[in-house]
Order: sequence, then structure tokens, then C-alpha cells
Amino acid sequence: MAVTPDDIADALRQVVALVVPLVSDVTVNALRKNERRRGRVWVRSWISRRLILGASNSLLRELAVEDVDSYRNHLRMTPQRFDELLTLVEKKIKKKDTMFRLAIPAKTKLEITLRYLATGDSFASLQYLYRVPKSSISKFLPEVLAAVYEVLEEYIKVPSTKEEWELVQRKFEVQWNFPNCIGAIDGKHVQIKCPAESGSNYYNYKGTFSIILFALVDAEYNFLYIDVGANGKSNDGAVFQASTLNIAMERNTLNLPQNAVIVADDAFPLRKDILKPFSKRNLTISERIFNYRLSRARRVSENAFGILVARFRVFERPIALIPETVDLVVKTCCALHNWLRKSSGKYYLHPSSVDVEDMATCTIIPGTWRTTLNTSCLLRTSKLTSTNAYKRELKSFREQYEKFFSSKEGSLPWQWKWIGADQPSNSL
Repeated sequence: MAVTPDDIADALRQVVALVVPLVSDVTVNALRKNERRRGRVWVRSWISRRLILGASNSLLRELAVEDVDSYRNHLRMTPQRFDELLTLVEKKIKKKDTMFRLAIPAKTKLEITLRYLATGDSFASLQYLYRVPKSSISKFLPEVLAAVYEVLEEYIKVPSTKEEWELVQRKFEVQWNFPNCIGAIDGKHVQIKCPAESGSNYYNYKGTFSIILFALVDAEYNFLYIDVGANGKSNDGAVFQASTLNIAMERNTLNLPQNAVIVADDAFPLRKDILKPFSKRNLTISERIFNYRLSRARRVSENAFGILVARFRVFERPIALIPETVDLVVKTCCALHNWLRKSSGKYYLHPSSVDVEDMATCTIIPGTWRTTLNTSCLLRTSKLTSTNAYKRELKSFREQYEKFFSSKEGSLPWQWKWIGADQPSNSL
């Protein structure tokens, strides 16, 4: 059958009818896309005014000059301490400017990081205060945390010589009346948001998700050793057993003085180098005296944790970061705690911030960290089931301390009143 010109014309009209709508749709979509692009801005106008109106260059400058106490409350350190820290980390966190925009100053990054640790505020809240996009905050926060911990890590130091350990011992004996003590160990849960696809790995006995901070604390509330990151399913005993501290103790590589002991609670094993309280009922007077004396020395670890959380309120609520970044948060806060304690102790440890014994009434006056803090987000780690199957030599070892604390040489004038017992004549 022959094709006529009319047939060709009809076919062309059909093709045009099909193609034109498609071309129109593509053109319209392209135009809309270009309009959206034209509507976008590289930096929001209110963020671009960061150098003038952001908290770093407005509020904090005013506070540093006019109200140092408020500045210290904002960043948990004085302007002088901030400048010292900035000098240490600036080269590690500073970025170069580009042709498109100026880099966020190292000073602003550090201020935002410290403010986050001090309050646990959301990135959105920090965004509006400092005029820095929350996406940028989430990106540089781990970098700044790592840099701060790197420069301050030396302030968390396990003594390496016998002389250094003996100095720790003397402070425990003078301040807490416990001879041969080289530290108090304890562990706490740091609550976190459930990590994605983690199952029950971080699920703890309190029904929340957490990682564990395990620490050895000296007589002045400083962290001598920390182990961070064990998941919430673990307990104190298991974390301690796997720690490098325990491994070094078992291998005898710490240069410990003879008869050195660590004080602990029931969650830990009774060993020749670890003392824990008597946990049975119907304790004798001497056993109660021992428990009281042990608690006085062991309380430094509870207070150290309490001071840490009172200063860095990021611990007051579950931390909504990935576990690796939470580890950095915890380690950085511990390093800052020690650095501030050792460089500005009078401010950082107000006398009322820790537990104090009232000798007149034989009661403990709680530190302000207990009364002003939501401690539910820093839980005690679960206790191991206690067992009576202690070796005879371990019982004998603890009983030596028990007898010493009740003897004339080792007793304290007020300890009998504290447990509600009369002082025996042989201790006069």
C-alpha cells in the first residue's frame, strides 16, 4: 500500500502531540529547580552576622569584663583558664578560610564545646546562641573534644614511681585516716540514647541505655585512672577485671608500695590489694567500725563523680550522640575536671560541694552536688552477687584492718559515737 503525503503529515502531527507535553514538563521542572536554587542562600543572613552578634563576640566579651562569675558559670572556667586552654588546642582545631566563606574561629568552636559540656543543650539551641549552624556543630564537636582530651590527658595520671604512690597514701592517711590506701575505685553508668541497631548491648539493669565510667580516685577527688566505654550490660567487677589497671596490678608493674590497698564497695572482689566492707548482717562493733572507716575513704570516689556531673550538666540527661563520641565527652570532662581542680582548686571545689561529716551530730551533710543535681542519669553500676567463699587469707587480711581501727593506736576519738557505741577502755 502506497504512503501518501497526507499519511506522513498525520504521523508527524501524532509525534508532535506526544513529544510537546513531555518537553513542556521537563522545561517546567527545570525552571522550578532553578527557582529553588535562586531561593537558596549559602549562609543565612542572621548566621552571617555571627562576628557581630554571636555570643562569642558579644555576650562572652561583656561577661569577661563585667561579670566574671557569670562567665565562669557559662563555660565552667574563668576567662584566664579559657585563654590557656585555647592556646593549647587552637592549632589542632583551627581551619583555613576559603574563597567562599570564613572558617569558624577556633575560639568559637571551643566555647560552643564547653557550653555543650556545661549544659547538655541541644545543637539547635547552641546554633541560635552562637549563630553557628547545628550541622557544623555536630561535625566539629568530636574534633574539639578529641583535641581537648589530647592536651589535658596528662592530668589523668597513674603514679609511676613508689614515691608518687606514697604521696597518695600520705594524703589518704592524713585526710581520711586510712593507712596504705592508694585510691578508691568505683563505676558509674552514663546514660545515652539507644544507639541505632545496638539491640540490648547498652541496656542496663535500671532499664535505660548507658556506657560505664570506671575510675580510681585519689584523696583530693582527682581521677588517677579512668576506663570509659564498657556497655551498660557490664558491672563493676567485670569492667575492673578487664581494665588495664587490674592487669598492671596483677603483673605487679605499678611500683606499688608494700601493703598498698584500694578501697571499694561490694561490687568488687575482696583481694590482698582491695578492701571492701563487711556485708553480712548483725555486724560486730569492730566490723561496724571498719565499715565506717572504709566508707570515709571510699566516699571520695562518689564525691568525685558528683562534682563531675554538677560541673558538666551534659550528664544530667541521656546523651544523644553515638557511643564513640559519648566516650570522648566522658574522657574530656574527666580531664577538664582534673585540670581545673589542679589549676584552680579553690574555685572548682567549694567546701560545701562535697559530703561533710558533722562530728557533733554524727551525720553526713550532703554535698551540694547531691541536693542540686538529678543523679538518676549517673547510676551506680550493678553489684555482683556476694559470696561467702572468701579464702581464709583474705578474711585474715581484712580482719587486720578491723582490729587496727578498734585498737588504741588506730582508733579515732569520734568513731565510737558515730556508730552509736561506747568507747572501750582498751582504746583509751
